[in-house]
This record gives sequence, C-alpha cells and structure tokens, in this order.
Amino acid sequence: MNTVSPESAGFSSARLKRVDQVMQKYVDQGKLPGVLTLVARRGHIAHLSKVGWMDVEAHKPIAFDTLFRIYSMTKPLTSVAVMMLYEEGRFFLNDPVAKYIPEFADLKVFVRETETGVELANLKRPITIHHLLTHTAGLSYGFDPNDYVDKQIQKHVWQRYSDDPDITLEELIRRIAMCPLRTQPGTEFFYSLSVDVLGYLVQVVSGQPFDAFLHERILEPLGMHDTAFYVPESKLDRFAVNYTPDKEKGIAVFDAPTTSRFAKPTRCPAGGMGLVSTLGDYYRFAQMLLNKGELDGQRLLGRKTIELMTSNHLRDGVYRDGNPALGFGLGFGVTLDVERTQALGSVGAYGWGGAATTRFTIDPQEELIHIEMTQLMNNDSVPVLDEIQVAIYQAIVE
Repeated sequence: MNTVSPESAGFSSARLKRVDQVMQKYVDQGKLPGVLTLVARRGHIAHLSKVGWMDVEAHKPIAFDTLFRIYSMTKPLTSVAVMMLYEEGRFFLNDPVAKYIPEFADLKVFVRETETGVELANLKRPITIHHLLTHTAGLSYGFDPNDYVDKQIQKHVWQRYSDDPDITLEELIRRIAMCPLRTQPGTEFFYSLSVDVLGYLVQVVSGQPFDAFLHERILEPLGMHDTAFYVPESKLDRFAVNYTPDKEKGIAVFDAPTTSRFAKPTRCPAGGMGLVSTLGDYYRFAQMLLNKGELDGQRLLGRKTIELMTSNHLRDGVYRDGNPALGFGLGFGVTLDVERTQALGSVGAYGWGGAATTRFTIDPQEELIHIEMTQLMNNDSVPVLDEIQVAIYQAIVE
C-alpha cells in the first residue's frame, strides 16, 4: 500500500503521531495484542501503522497482510450485494421477505410470558427487505440470557450452529424463522441476525451460492483477494490469534488459528458475521464506497444507490441504540448530530465495526477513511477505537 505525506492530505504529521501513541499504550499495557491503523484522505493513504503482535505467545509481529476475523464488518458487503440485485430490478425494498423466503410468512411476535405459557401476537405488517437492511425487522441476536426470545435463539440457532460445523446457510435461516420476534416489524431498531437472512436472500434471488456471488460480484472486481469465508491452509501463517480480556494475564487466547472454525471451509457463509479479511482489502472496499460505488474502473453500484444507503432510514423517534445522535442506513451506522456524540467527527459519517474490535469509518465531508484492525473480543473496557478517532480528527489541519 503506497502512502503520501500527511501534509499533502491536509494532516499535521506531528499531530497524527498521536494515533501510534494510543495504539502503543494499549499494547504496552497488555490490553491489546497488536493493532493496525490506516488513515486515508482525498484518495490517498496518509498514515499506515502497526504495533504489537498477531500472536503474543509466539512473539509473532502483526503485519499489514495479517488476516482478521472481521465479524460484523461482513454486513456492509452483504448489504452492497443486496443493493446490486435491487439495482438490477430483482426486487423492491418494500417487498415482503416471505415472497422469497416462505419461512418468514407466519412469524409471531413475543408479547409476554404468563403463568400458563407464552403470549404471542400475529404480525401487524410483513417483514420487508428494508426492515432487514435497517435492523427494524424485530429479529434479535440472542445475547440476553434473561430474555425469552433470545433464549429461543440460543436454543434453536446458536446451539445448532455451535454443535454442527456442517450446518448450511439454508438451515441457519430456517432456524432463525423458528423463533418469535422481539418487536413488531418497523417499530424499533434492534441489532440482529437480519443480515444473515439477507445473505440467504442474495442466494435465493441470484440463484448462486451466497459466497460465490460475493466472490464473483464484489471481491474479485475490487481485488480483495484475501477476503473469504475461511482461511486456506496456505494462508494460516498470516491468520491472527483472537483474544479476550483476562483479569490475571491482561488478555487470553479466545480462538487460535489452527483450531478456528474459520480455518476450514464452511457450508454456512454467514452474511452478518462470517468473513476474514485484511486491512488492505477492506480499504479497497471502503474507497469504493467513498467514490460513490466505483474503484479503479470497476463500478459496483450507482451514485444514487450509495447516497440512499448512507442516509438515515430510521423513522422519527427511532434511533440506533436509543441515541438521538445515531441513525442507521442500509447497512451502515450514520452520524446524525456531532454535538450529541460528544466526539470529533462529521454529520453523515458512516461505517461499522466487528466483535473483535475492528472498525471502519467513512467521512464524505472530509473525504476521509479510517480503519482499525485488532483481535479482541468482549472489549468494553478497552476504548482504543474511540481514542484513535480523536487522534485522527485532531490531526486534520486543512
């Protein structure tokens, strides 16, 4: 990856060094294994840095071609695949999902638990493709052990996914449809398995396996040769260890490369969580988005489609995570009010992150992209991404 001087992209070199200071601090404290950061502006990389290890125990340094589990950073690629089919006239965004996936025709909505059982309600409106793209379908993720719906998701979806390495994408979606909804469609933002359903929708509508569609229509045209739903044996030496916080050691191994589920082919290419990628690959995807759908002569989407995707689609009074500063588009979180975020940034900036502390942000106002890659699960006590964002924005001088 070629870089330019920070000054040529409107940054102060001296101030931009604070990015590395933030990264080094958390590695030195033993709270992160290693970190990669990329900052690009006006179409050029102005800052590219690496600190720490991809394998702490083996003292193996992190590298710019290190492979990362990007988890929910898979979702924007799936959303782009959906919108490519939308542009081709394969469906409308307000089409019922059940038109293409019949299992979603008769879902019920959880109301309450009673002494005699569970009260469920009929759908007031069908789940649409738009609901899935905006996380307003009423689906959940299964993270709350005290919630009835989430317990059903744990039982029917995650337990089967964990027990059966050969589960298919079709079976995963069938099991999601076995569970009741947490809310009526279109009423609330609730982060969920909806993008995994969208991956299967792409498969049904296109007539191709979802992973084949993604490879042929997005990854190959963009030159994202290291992005896939598993890491082949020839690339395992570049696959980072995934860690989790540990009270005694600082961090402990959560998922080792050679025994990882990501180290073998899958029959369940999950559109919400399944990809492995590199910093350089994801930068190409992000630059395509900032370019309004085109990169190096390859156009994936039209300008107006990107504008639609990166606008806020939540209805009045509905916010991402209940925060009036945060909206959601068709696959991306969107900043609505910088003052209310109480952080440096811009209105209209968009992006998303992954469960192992990976993130990308695109700021059209500043023609800015920044991407951070590490591998740390359950990272609530490690605010490295927020600190890096401050360090990047404070370095802009023109």
